[in-house]
Amino acid sequence: MIKGLKICGVSDPETLNYILNHNNKPTMIGFITNYEKSKRFVKLEKLKDLINIDKKQVKFVSVLVNPDDEILEKIKDLNFDYYQLYDVNPARTKEIKSKFKKKIITAINVSSKDDVIKYKGYTEISDIILFDSKGYHKSESFDHSLLDDVPSELNKMIAGNIQIDDIPNFKNKDFIIDLSGALEDQNGKKDINKIDKLLNLFKKI
Repeated sequence: MIKGLKICGVSDPETLNYILNHNNKPTMIGFITNYEKSKRFVKLEKLKDLINIDKKQVKFVSVLVNPDDEILEKIKDLNFDYYQLYDVNPARTKEIKSKFKKKIITAINVSSKDDVIKYKGYTEISDIILFDSKGYHKSESFDHSLLDDVPSELNKMIAGNIQIDDIPNFKNKDFIIDLSGALEDQNGKKDINKIDKLLNLFKKI
């Protein structure tokens, strides 16, 4: 059974308000906080205004690539529930969690079985393990069968170019599903119609 749904890469108030006022809200919404290469990146001043809002019980996630203490200090009082960390080793993850008192999603970029087993270094630290592609800001896929041996009791999330119509395939999987690129138009902007389709489909499943 799917454990939850995350919409990632939200960068404008219209889209955010639409999601938060939808009858079938997702579990989480992600915001690209320090990775400027991403077209979904939100500058700090805009981010402050964007997420200073009633979350309506949806969890807000700050997506961070190898963050230094400077950016972490700047965002520490913002309306985030989770930090989603890429390229952060277990020791640094533990330090961030302890210092900034946020729940942690550890992102592991997967292209082989050797990548998958890296999760074992984070099980005592991270609240959720995200298995993602190597694409970072590009929506790329990976072979989801590589995750077949990951224990069912692990609190885990999956991303990597997942499409709306793929959602039924996860019906019997115990993942939180994370979508971003599949919800965008040709110009890379979030498409309200696609988001509506996703949220209604997720509700049915």
